[in-house]
Amino acid sequence: MAAAIAAASGMATHAVALAAPAAAFPRGIEYVNLGDSFSAGSGVAPMASGQLPQCWQSEQNFAHIIAAESGYRLTDVSCGGAKTEDFYRPQYSGMRPQLDALSPSTELVTVMIGGNNNNTFVGAMATCVAAFAASPGAFEPCKSRYGASLSEPIVSQTYPALVQALDDVHARAPRAHVIVVGYPWLLPAADGCFPQYPIAPGDVPYLRDLQATLNDAIARAATETGTAFVATAQVSEGHDGCKPLGERWIEPLVYSAQPVPVHPNTDGERALAREIAGAIANG
Repeated sequence: MAAAIAAASGMATHAVALAAPAAAFPRGIEYVNLGDSFSAGSGVAPMASGQLPQCWQSEQNFAHIIAAESGYRLTDVSCGGAKTEDFYRPQYSGMRPQLDALSPSTELVTVMIGGNNNNTFVGAMATCVAAFAASPGAFEPCKSRYGASLSEPIVSQTYPALVQALDDVHARAPRAHVIVVGYPWLLPAADGCFPQYPIAPGDVPYLRDLQATLNDAIARAATETGTAFVATAQVSEGHDGCKPLGERWIEPLVYSAQPVPVHPNTDGERALAREIAGAIANG
């Protein structure tokens, strides 16, 4: 997702605070982070050393924050643009499949994946921006034209892919506590904000519903596979990309304060770290 929409300028300048203590595990445990650009913290400076630049992995993503505070030995293979398919194949030349980072000695795994399957986030955003540009006076041109066609692949394709991926995470790391994380809200519940998101007013709740469908698929896949699920929708309400800098956890499509828009900023990754650390502490 990161590579497809890394078009905005500016860098986040927030100081990074660490998450609450994740005391359920002792220091030194083997911790593996998997997933896409939301997991990688794509766009949050500085980038992690030793990683392919195409992945846009940040050394201040939620996994690095949690590991630094808790003393975990982190292996982070998250990468911008990753799909569940990249758990099984090298995403780029010189990489290994993400599942290869797991082993029977892995004790903690965090996962954030699914938004790039079927090009869900980037494709839907681009589609609705184009619909607005083609029909600038229409209330919901994207919904009127595409209806359920954007969400149907989440149910029919992304959900079973998530179930398979999480099952295989457990198989590769049978001792591990596995946590899958839902996506924070990108947009408010209604109205939106122009020009930060050049989307028709009626298509803002349409895209929110699409994201809710994806988060529901992730939650159901977690239940199906015995995986812990961290919901971020409620805690991220009021911190979407339409809010001003300092309140928002997600950068907008236009006038982003970091080079990867429509992704968590420093505050967003820190908030994700707090929620995940709480889940770890609760076992």
